[in-house]
Amino acid sequence: MNQPRLEQRAHSAIRIPHSKILLGAHMSISGGLHTSIERARSINCTAMQIFVKNNMQWFARPLTPKEIAAFLNHTQRGELLSIFAHANYLINLAATNPQFHANSLRALSEELIRADQLKLPFLVLHPGAHLGAGEEAGLEKIIGSINRVFRRIPKVKTRIALETTAGQGSCLGHTFEQIAYIISRVREPERLGVCLDTAHVFAAGYDISSESAFRKTLREFDRVIGRDRLVAIHVNDSKTARGSRVDRHEHIGKGKIGLDAFGFIMGNRRFHKIPKVLETPKGKDLVEDVENLKTLRGLIKPAPH
Repeated sequence: MNQPRLEQRAHSAIRIPHSKILLGAHMSISGGLHTSIERARSINCTAMQIFVKNNMQWFARPLTPKEIAAFLNHTQRGELLSIFAHANYLINLAATNPQFHANSLRALSEELIRADQLKLPFLVLHPGAHLGAGEEAGLEKIIGSINRVFRRIPKVKTRIALETTAGQGSCLGHTFEQIAYIISRVREPERLGVCLDTAHVFAAGYDISSESAFRKTLREFDRVIGRDRLVAIHVNDSKTARGSRVDRHEHIGKGKIGLDAFGFIMGNRRFHKIPKVLETPKGKDLVEDVENLKTLRGLIKPAPH
């Protein structure tokens, strides 16, 4: 009988200073990993996502102690309350080509090691694309691949955060059930989390366009995956309509999702400790990030005097 009130309290808005909100953007590592920290802080980010190497190359030379120290000991490092990484886009744990699959396993292992050296809590990863082999075969291959990667690096603490996808082409991870299936069947599920991408779940067909719709989708997430699995949110608007299965990010408030969803994310107690990062189009001067961050912060209700 009291459950509705309890649920309402659990999802109630929270008013916190802007400096304490875990909000930021994906930052370039051009010029060295440590430069991403300077870029993020130059636009007042408190959270940041990075690649740990060139995202369009399979492999990179190992990080040097000097590079690791420059990142970990950076004077502004402590001003970022959350830093995590995203895996390179070449990796496909469901790849059907043997060499491509072998490269994916090696690349993921090496990127997890790099992320661990930088003391990053998790590495966001698109689960994979089955490339015509079928959903079931693709999911099983992803599960086996994750098991193999984790066996290779038993001491690495950085977890994998499986990202929800739009379901474009043969990409897997566009339903909560697919994500849950992977998590429930890997040998070390404690080493997995989930990153929810707003543009992706919307394009995949989940309704988040209003607060009531978003709450319903979250209840589905909690029921199927589990609320404790959520470790990050990609705050992206969508160029494409709900259910389009087409992955195209848009600036906040300029796409098909609408501002209500982002206002809900920014003001909801549930997301207080979850880092929220932009992956929207931008140039080197970060003007677009500044504008998107301003829009998001503007959606937060002011603290009472």
